[in-house]
Amino acid sequence: MSIVNPALNDYLLAHATPQDEVLRDLAEETARTLPERLSMQITQDEGALLTLLARLCGARQAVEIGTFTGYSSICIARALPADGRLLALDVNEEWTSVARRYWARAGLADRIELRLGPALDMLRALPREETFDFAFIDADKTGYPAYYEELVPRMRPGGLLALDNVLRGGRVADPAASDPADLAIRKVNDTVVADERVESVLLPIRDGLTLARKR
Repeated sequence: MSIVNPALNDYLLAHATPQDEVLRDLAEETARTLPERLSMQITQDEGALLTLLARLCGARQAVEIGTFTGYSSICIARALPADGRLLALDVNEEWTSVARRYWARAGLADRIELRLGPALDMLRALPREETFDFAFIDADKTGYPAYYEELVPRMRPGGLLALDNVLRGGRVADPAASDPADLAIRKVNDTVVADERVESVLLPIRDGLTLARKR
């Protein structure tokens, strides 16, 4: 199932804030060196949306679960004020070494803190205080339910969580889908919509993006 109509793809990209040289070069390097992992990188239009969302909610403290080669972290960090901070959590040193290079090139190295290791362990080690204004989850899909539960108490009132890939190519609507990742995403989708701590919407952007604002 194609969530984004291929005939409209180029039009969508042409009508989003264009990539600058840093993001364009990063996307090209990722496609060239990690072609089998390219689906893990967000697209230009989704990156522009993350920047807008972080700016609109006035984010100063942000957290990202799943950094890959750093495209989304650049988009989020650019929306933060000079004294803002993005905490980036990932498990792969090879991929994030690419991210580090592009963070430096974008002038954002002092605004992003990378921590390597299992994201759930690192989240649980954080103070259970309302700290973050913006959170982006784009990591292993089976971990989404646990990541969400750890993040909500750590979001400030009015803080925004964004969860990527929540349609799983349409498989969330297929009762026969039994892949553990599909089941986990279906579970977190059901959790979010029933969660009285947040107000939420699931948008058909790319492979689905849920936005949940803490009350």
